[in-house]
Amino acid sequence: MGLSRRAVSFLVASVFVALPATEAPAQKKAPYWASIIPGQARMRTGPGRQFPATWLYQRAGLPVKVIETYPNWRKIEDPDGVQGWMQANLLSDDRSGLIRGTAIQPLREKPEPDARIVWRAEPGVVGKISECRKSWCKIDVNGKMGYVDASALFGVDPAELKP
Repeated sequence: MGLSRRAVSFLVASVFVALPATEAPAQKKAPYWASIIPGQARMRTGPGRQFPATWLYQRAGLPVKVIETYPNWRKIEDPDGVQGWMQANLLSDDRSGLIRGTAIQPLREKPEPDARIVWRAEPGVVGKISECRKSWCKIDVNGKMGYVDASALFGVDPAELKP
């Protein structure tokens, strides 16, 4: 004996009513640092897919500064100072830093200016930041770790640059 269409509709509706309501994840207060997750991510002129894309980022892990939040969208600023909107699910709270400037930066064994150099990083190199203190950040570039002067990184707040 099968269930009537009305009975099936009631059962389906009961299942949806019985499920607990979940809240949207809490939004961080801007400004904060994030990194782009996928290998391709679009920046748009506004917070929605109906807005035109102005840029296609093709670099996973690139650090960006979130300067404004809107449900499911974040207004970001990239290392070149360009601002636009990106879907929140394309961004990670994992910190990364980009070596800026024109000089190769030494990655040191300890957060000290005279510590032994263990690696060197060219401008434009991106790595994962695990900590920043006393104007130094510990950075991991594809398994090569060391401390770099925080002033050489995009992805670091001014408060982290103070000794």
